[in-house]
Amino acid sequence: MLELIKLAWRNVWRNWRRTMIAVVAIVLSLALLIFAAALMDGIDNTVYGNMVRLYGGNVLIHAPGFRERASRLPMLPLTDAEAVLAVVNKQPNVLAASRRINTGGLLSNRDASHAVGITAVEPDVEGPVSLVAENIVAGRYLTADDGDSILIGQELADELNVTVGDRVSLLGRRKDESMRQRTMTIVGIFDLGLGEAEKSLLYMNLPVAQQLYNLRGQETEIAVILDEVGQERAFVQEVSPALPNYEVDALETLRPEFREAMATDRATVTVMATIMLTMAGIGILNLMLMAAFERTREMGVLAALGLKGRQTILLFVLEGAFIGLVGALIGCLLGWLLLAIVGQTGIDISYAAEAGEIYALMGDRMYPSTGLRTILSYGLIAIVVAVLASLIPAWQASRKEPAESLHYI
Repeated sequence: MLELIKLAWRNVWRNWRRTMIAVVAIVLSLALLIFAAALMDGIDNTVYGNMVRLYGGNVLIHAPGFRERASRLPMLPLTDAEAVLAVVNKQPNVLAASRRINTGGLLSNRDASHAVGITAVEPDVEGPVSLVAENIVAGRYLTADDGDSILIGQELADELNVTVGDRVSLLGRRKDESMRQRTMTIVGIFDLGLGEAEKSLLYMNLPVAQQLYNLRGQETEIAVILDEVGQERAFVQEVSPALPNYEVDALETLRPEFREAMATDRATVTVMATIMLTMAGIGILNLMLMAAFERTREMGVLAALGLKGRQTILLFVLEGAFIGLVGALIGCLLGWLLLAIVGQTGIDISYAAEAGEIYALMGDRMYPSTGLRTILSYGLIAIVVAVLASLIPAWQASRKEPAESLHYI
């Protein structure tokens, strides 16, 4: 076996120019693939992380029946929010857990009116981790002492031609489906760059909403913020048995548009990986086929000296594996260096902020993000592709008769 390995390594570099062409194909494909995958991971982490901070948490807990009607914001109060919080706060990876009320309504003044989603929050709990609190452009964030006060987005403020300190009329849906109107004061305006989507965001203090919408001492949602993105599924599996009478969902479950967008990103990377590695594999296949034809007499001599068919196959497979290994090592290193360089400054994507809610959640700069395990896994895939590409030439070389090969010119 050791002799075959030495022979395979020597054969790889007998025609080093041709070998380098195949190696370069692997290196470029792998480096571009790693960079593209890291960009997608960076987008997913940024978008999902900001989405968590905007919509309340990584995991949301509701009363039974909410999931089916989530898009309509049903007013289904939790039976025992304190018991839910007790279970949630026992988990070590919980950064914050906040009570909320979500309902629909209409904000208006003399100039215009606009439909809004009303979110009542606990300012002391959510303020330190809120994306809205970080992006106040006028006035201030809510406080626990606020009464008839609201936060609205810049787009909605422009639509209604209002500013901080103005009084507006807020019409909201109560628990019994009736509507309740109240005059509110704008204490803060935020700007997330979400365009039209931002017009439907309105925040108020939880105690005020409880009194206003006939939910005294009750909430419709517990929002759980975890210390890291990616722990949602494990968290749901962990706490669901302890909360059998509640619906425990990761945010992406209730916001399918984000899940679909991220799934599209993953599909894009998969297609790119398939195309790039297939092209590299075709290059190796061509290289090994040419080598098999050029070394026909050599294979005949080796077969006459006792080299068996399976050993011939192993010889060619080892040569393909060596080419893949060299290309994978250089490609992974190049990809890692590229990520390290771009990761220092990021990529300016401010031009995409107006393209939609998902793009706005990326922020102004996007940073590629991936782990060593992912880089190594792509390198391993490249080696496997190289090995598979060498199987056909190996099989053809092993089937040649020694006598016929010795007379080949």
